Amino acid sequence: MQNDERILRIGEVLRRTGLSRATIYRKISKGTFPRQLPISENASGWHASEVARWVSNPRDYKAHDVAE
Repeated sequence: MQNDERILRIGEVLRRTGLSRATIYRKISKGTFPRQLPISENASGWHASEVARWVSNPRDYKAHDVAE
């Protein structure tokens, strides 16, 4: 089975969400935006599906790895 999940870099995440870079990182620390994943030694990105999940319901988004 092929997984066509795309990894988005910060510029694309900014365009898709309309948020600033600082707001994205603040929301990550609060657990209200998906965490980035390392894609190389000096780069990280986000799963497109997780960003889409946030875009579909930003107010109620909870990151999967945040204890409730």
